[in-house]
Amino acid sequence: MATKIGIMDSAYFVGRSEILSWINSTLQLNLSKVEEACSGAVHCQLMDAAHPGIVPMHKVNFDAKNEYDMIQNYKVLQDVFNKLKISKNIEVNKLIKGRALDNLEFLQWMKRYCDSVNSGALNNYNPSQRREACKGGKETSKKTASSHPSTKSSAAATRPHSSQNSRRTDASSVNSANQAAKAPQPVTNGGAEYDKQITELKLSVDGLERERDFYFAKLRDIELLCQYPQIEHQPVVEAIKKILYAVDDDASVIEDAQAFLAQNLVVPLSPVAEELEENLKSETLKRKIIDNLDVDVTASTTLSPRQRLSDASDVHQSGSPLLTC
Repeated sequence: MATKIGIMDSAYFVGRSEILSWINSTLQLNLSKVEEACSGAVHCQLMDAAHPGIVPMHKVNFDAKNEYDMIQNYKVLQDVFNKLKISKNIEVNKLIKGRALDNLEFLQWMKRYCDSVNSGALNNYNPSQRREACKGGKETSKKTASSHPSTKSSAAATRPHSSQNSRRTDASSVNSANQAAKAPQPVTNGGAEYDKQITELKLSVDGLERERDFYFAKLRDIELLCQYPQIEHQPVVEAIKKILYAVDDDASVIEDAQAFLAQNLVVPLSPVAEELEENLKSETLKRKIIDNLDVDVTASTTLSPRQRLSDASDVHQSGSPLLTC
């Protein structure tokens, strides 16, 4: 019994057309899309068909339209899994959204499991009768019955009214049979190959969508952080907003943000840096004073005796207090 199936198992390469045909023939339904099974009621009845009587069908709701009712169906299914000790994880949040890929993968697993139980034999299972105990089960069976017209009525409608028309009909049928025999038979492997390619493409798209949602959530977190009142008007935050809210995908957006940041951003110095800057200024000032004194001393030593006497006389005439003592 296959309760654990790897992602590369052949079960996950079964096409949706084969899945839908299996569901419709097993449960006497008329599903046209795998998404129509997202309510969980179909899964419950498939388990009931594989293990007759194990599912409390009176708790299953075939008329489930909202997420709450769908979750109740999946709770019934989870209880059945627990009884059978099936360790399959049911991703309810994904299934109830009605996405085709998620529902297809789960139905592929269901088919593989049901086929592994008694080789897929139903043991005279009556799906319509079992559905009568479900909410909306009778209506579902009526819709299915109305979509399949009676073969007897269709045969009576096409019955010929004369022997001449009968002979013509027989002749045309023979000709069409001969033409069908001569016509090349369609390649059956092509449909399975196409279904496989479609499944692979859908898996790729699903991975891209998850990656897109991941990075969008990150950008949303950054946006909420930039809207924090204490920092939302800072230049760095404003530059980030310019990039976030840019409409055009152009390299000039980042250049404009950098230019805005260069004009408005003032980087505050740390206390250590401020102290170093003050020390550097004081050292520079001291060096300028010492250089000026050196220049004065050098100039005085290079004067001639006559220049020194003239300077002294100037000082004497100016009334220096040193000379009057």
